[in-house]
Amino acid sequence: MAGLCTPVIGARGVDVIFRRSMYLTGKTFPWLASGEEQGGSAALLASLKVSLTGRDADDAAAAGYTLLATFLELLATLIGESLTERLVSPVWAPSEQETVS
Repeated sequence: MAGLCTPVIGARGVDVIFRRSMYLTGKTFPWLASGEEQGGSAALLASLKVSLTGRDADDAAAAGYTLLATFLELLATLIGESLTERLVSPVWAPSEQETVS
C-alpha cells in the first residue's frame, strides 16, 4: 500500500500516517508496537510483525483490521475520500484467477 500512496503523499507522509495509525490502534491493542521506534517503514513493519507473531489469530486479525481502517481514515482526512478510494482500489480488486474461477 505504501507504493500506492508514496507518489501522492511521499514516503515521509506514508511513514507519518503509519506511525499515527500504529499509535491510535495501540490504544485498543496495547500489545501492538507503539510506533515510537526510530527508523523508516522497514523498521516499523518489522516491529509490527514481531507484535503480531504469536498472537491469537482473532486478536491479530482484529488489530490488523483496525490498523488498516485507521490508516485509511487518516489518509482520507489528508487527501479526501475519493482519491483514497482510487489509490487503494487495486488492493481490493479481484485478481484474474478469482474472476475466472
